[in-house]
Amino acid sequence: MLSYYLLYIIFVLLSFYMFYCRQDFYLQDALDLAPELLRCYIIRNNGDNLQRCKITEVEIYRGEEDLACHACKGRTNRTETMYRKGGYLYVYLVYGIHWMLNIVSGKENEPQALLIRGIEGISGPGRVSRYLGIDKSFNGESLMDSRRIWLEKSEDIPRYITTPRIGIDYAGEPWKSKLWRFIAC
Repeated sequence: MLSYYLLYIIFVLLSFYMFYCRQDFYLQDALDLAPELLRCYIIRNNGDNLQRCKITEVEIYRGEEDLACHACKGRTNRTETMYRKGGYLYVYLVYGIHWMLNIVSGKENEPQALLIRGIEGISGPGRVSRYLGIDKSFNGESLMDSRRIWLEKSEDIPRYITTPRIGIDYAGEPWKSKLWRFIAC
């Protein structure tokens, strides 16, 4: 009986190690990370239980030159998290009511983030954050060290489509037409 229990513990630990997303995963450029995120689950530990939610839709915001990206105005208190190396959460409030959950990617001082627009069964970034209980306290949180939230990769490789990002006409061309919204099919 003890050996069965020990084997089970080893299996669980190896599974966690194999599927847990480590720092190098997040250091990818946002264009490379976007389709990889569609293979991932967000794991949210709210203290009472674990929520395991498959990511189904992301949008890329990439650098100071991207006029739809918050970093286009340069480094500010609000955007400071985007300038960190990949693997941190960038969370901000829109319209005074919706928290937006973003995953920072790439190298330090090269601001990039991917907005989580959808998870299985829930569409819309505000709804995603509300469902997961995301608020300002998550801004700057490390996905590698957090006990509240992290990502795990799945073995499946989903098919996906790309479309222009939503609600960024203000950015003008070419930014509003870039196919930087990734949706699992």
